[in-house]
Amino acid sequence: MGTKTVRLEEDVYERVRSKKRDDETFSEAIDRLTSGASLLDLQGTLGDEDAEDVREAIAESRDADVEESKEIHDG
Repeated sequence: MGTKTVRLEEDVYERVRSKKRDDETFSEAIDRLTSGASLLDLQGTLGDEDAEDVREAIAESRDADVEESKEIHDG
């Protein structure tokens, strides 16, 4: 596999450097950071009714977490 030289603005370089693992090259870090699925890839996979069900489940879970945190705090 060949190589290419690319120019990065300093802020972009620093963002990649800050996310680069100690055991990987910059090329490996950029590959890891730009590969794979994104949550945006899921957009449109649920119908409106299913999406609303998911929103409600998330809200219920969040509310339960808040209540549990209050109970723990209040002892």
